[in-house]
Amino acid sequence: MKKQISLLGGLILLIFLACKQGSDVPEPLNIQNIQSVAAKEYSFTQNPVWSDEFEQSGLPDEKIWSYDVGGSGWGNNELQFYTKADLDNAFVKNGYLTIEARKESFVNRNFTSARLVTKGKKDFLYGRIEVRAKLPSGRGTWPAIWTLASHSEYGSTYWPDNGEIDIMEHVGYDPGVVHATVHTKAFNHVINTQKAATQLVSDFDQSFHEYRIDWTPDYIKAFIDGKLYFTFQNTSKGWEEWPFDKKQHLLLNIAVGGNWGGQKGVDDAIFPAKMLVDYVRVYGLNN
Repeated sequence: MKKQISLLGGLILLIFLACKQGSDVPEPLNIQNIQSVAAKEYSFTQNPVWSDEFEQSGLPDEKIWSYDVGGSGWGNNELQFYTKADLDNAFVKNGYLTIEARKESFVNRNFTSARLVTKGKKDFLYGRIEVRAKLPSGRGTWPAIWTLASHSEYGSTYWPDNGEIDIMEHVGYDPGVVHATVHTKAFNHVINTQKAATQLVSDFDQSFHEYRIDWTPDYIKAFIDGKLYFTFQNTSKGWEEWPFDKKQHLLLNIAVGGNWGGQKGVDDAIFPAKMLVDYVRVYGLNN
């Protein structure tokens, strides 16, 4: 028995010496060099850098909001004509902004609606964006709270090269399923690579909910009523995947029909369809 142990010990010693002399044996690990790096913590300003509490009455505040206007289909075969400064489609009353899609003939379309934008007035780079809203219901509605690049700085095509952040999208034929989505040149719905997540909000059309994103140099995170449900990380692989280091602006609208919203048709009986917005608040990113 002792002899067997001695032979085994000698064999282990030979293996150890052979390995030690080999030229491809790595050096002992330096623990200091493999410590994990904690993700950077970000914070936001205590007070908004700009906001709209919708306390006045009449048209939306022209110091904050402008309008995208027209009935071109907006790249999605949408059915509405977006009007400009029309109280039938966008108005403030009793502390709420109302965006209203209506069934009515106007120019070359059978529906009207509004698409409010902050472009050129309240552009921002990074921050926390909070919008408390009650959404419309009904097949054919397609409300959205989202951002687009304020300038075309990447690639040869404004969209998707310069990025889009969908804080909230909802299509009426799929009631209660709220979407947060990011589109870039590398990740977008045209090539079916968009980055997205969904959350069920059963009373989306009966109650107000806060739709929010936190946008930092490292990530975009989406929340509903403070609950995180989507994270898109900066891949550090170039603007094709992360163009979100340039200013963007906010958009609020209701589309009618379209490639997504109209997949199961439009129910004419649901109109007028309204999205009510309690507030918009944009907080700055702390250094």
